[in-house]
Amino acid sequence: MSASSAIPLGRVTLVGAGPGDPELLTLKAVKAIQSASVILVDDLVGDGVLAHARPDARITYVGKRGGCKSTPQATIEQLMLDAAHAGENVVRLKGGDPFIFGRGGEEVESLRRAGIEPVVVNGVTAGLAAMTGLGAPLTHRDRAHGVVFVTGHPQKDGPGLNWARLGESARDLHLTLVIYMGISSAARIQAGLLSALPPDTPVAVIERASLPSQRQCITTLGGLVDQLSATGLGSPAVMVVGDVVRGVRAALQQAATLAA
Repeated sequence: MSASSAIPLGRVTLVGAGPGDPELLTLKAVKAIQSASVILVDDLVGDGVLAHARPDARITYVGKRGGCKSTPQATIEQLMLDAAHAGENVVRLKGGDPFIFGRGGEEVESLRRAGIEPVVVNGVTAGLAAMTGLGAPLTHRDRAHGVVFVTGHPQKDGPGLNWARLGESARDLHLTLVIYMGISSAARIQAGLLSALPPDTPVAVIERASLPSQRQCITTLGGLVDQLSATGLGSPAVMVVGDVVRGVRAALQQAATLAA
């Protein structure tokens, strides 16, 4: 093929689809989805999000979800590269935000090594949407001076987090802990945090945040594992640990009073 007939390099955009509710998409995300000829979709992206795709877009599901069969990360990166080299306008559609436990950093690095500079469109992350939906913040001037986003699903064969140390930091610095992918490790997380935090520390667990199927429980650190067993809450879910969860109780109580 001559230089004049070479296929121009396509574009790649990493788009945060948010926690599931399509109304939480940013305008920039909608425009990117509407213009894409190829869309590589994560498992947790809500169906309503894809309603913005053009009819002729080629949609490929490349689910990445703990405990489920997943497309290898190397395969996803190669699919992006192949489509871009074919001149396609590629959108890598990821649940939540690409740069918060979405492997967006790995994908950006892979694309750059191949000479492609991607665009990244942020999305609402599930930890924020979950608490907002319950009427409470993640930070509060009187209750939490900061927030830490952590994963409860360590890298395979990795050391994992030191939950006791993290609990000490949350206690000493008045931090909210937002734990993604932690349901399967709840017992280990609970035991580690209890070495630094009191058993009555409030905890919220929110499953499928922002979706009509959302479920949640408000409990304590000491009762966390028992409550998960009793309610049957499972992945995908986030756990929020800290005094800001008291705001959830207040919001629920107020709502009950108004409804009475």
